[in-house]
Amino acid sequence: MLERISQIVDEAKAAVGAATTSAELEELRIKWLGRKAELPNILRGVKDLDPSERGPAGKAANQARVELEGAIDTKMASFAGAELELRLVEDAVDITLPAHPQQFPGGLHLLTQTMREIEDVFLGLGYGIAEGPEVELVAYNFDALNHAPHHPARSPSDTFYVGDSVLLRTHTSPVQVRTMLVTPPPLYVIAPGRVYRRDDDATHTPQFHQIEGLAVDEGISLADLKGTLLAFAKAIFGDEREIRLRPHFFPFTEPSVEVDVSCFACNEGVSNGERCGLCKGTAWIEILGAGMVDPNVFASVAGEQPAYDPEKVQGFAFGLGIERIAMLKHSVPDLRLLYDNDIRFLEQFA
Repeated sequence: MLERISQIVDEAKAAVGAATTSAELEELRIKWLGRKAELPNILRGVKDLDPSERGPAGKAANQARVELEGAIDTKMASFAGAELELRLVEDAVDITLPAHPQQFPGGLHLLTQTMREIEDVFLGLGYGIAEGPEVELVAYNFDALNHAPHHPARSPSDTFYVGDSVLLRTHTSPVQVRTMLVTPPPLYVIAPGRVYRRDDDATHTPQFHQIEGLAVDEGISLADLKGTLLAFAKAIFGDEREIRLRPHFFPFTEPSVEVDVSCFACNEGVSNGERCGLCKGTAWIEILGAGMVDPNVFASVAGEQPAYDPEKVQGFAFGLGIERIAMLKHSVPDLRLLYDNDIRFLEQFA
């Protein structure tokens, strides 16, 4: 039996030495050390030997098992090291190469694009750009703009107050007041920026963006306002667009108007034989509010800038939401998509 154990060890070691893959080694482990292999069976049969033979046979069989397991594990480890080295060579990555597939390079947000497009239109019409603080005084946000003390917009349910006389601006109109206080007429400016109101649904968010415009000069009329806004509508929505003015009310303009642009998704309110969903069949889409500057607004700054005497100068003002223009122009169904930061949505406009 001792001679057979020695033969098993020699044959197994020779087979292990000749193995070239880890899979072959696993097969040899089963062949020589598995439950049905000869060596384990010898170990299980030691109890049946003559007592004088049990000790030497058991010791030799155990040593053989340990020796074979060690030989297989050593060879397996050498294969693993060689395979790792080969994988490191084959899988080497040149980090200086461009990514594959090419990564999305990024681009301007749709709101930024829309704001810059509108700014370009008015810069081309001779307007300048004015900016002001987002944390504003009630005096500039409401009082100087002819808001009555009981006006609903002053309510804390509609406006974010920081203190009794300080708030987050509800529109960029305070920029117009601040600009008039330091700049005499003639004045032609737009005021883009963030504004804040207590709204949150599919068409409103607590923070949004506006562009408001102001033109002050001698002899300014409603016809000048209409011509300016017609040029704007054609530049943004297409040369075939027309606009219409509807009477309205705003505290800081008199007369005040709502401005509609002719629908660009239908023909006289009909699209594909059905009522147009964009304009609700009216053939017109509301885009902004405007009007002639109320003399009371000029009077509020005339104390520091006498050139704004309401008896000498006239002006018009208008205000529009950047989000609304972006949604109309690009058929965005829900305002919240502009703020969800979903790359699948954003990359469509980059």
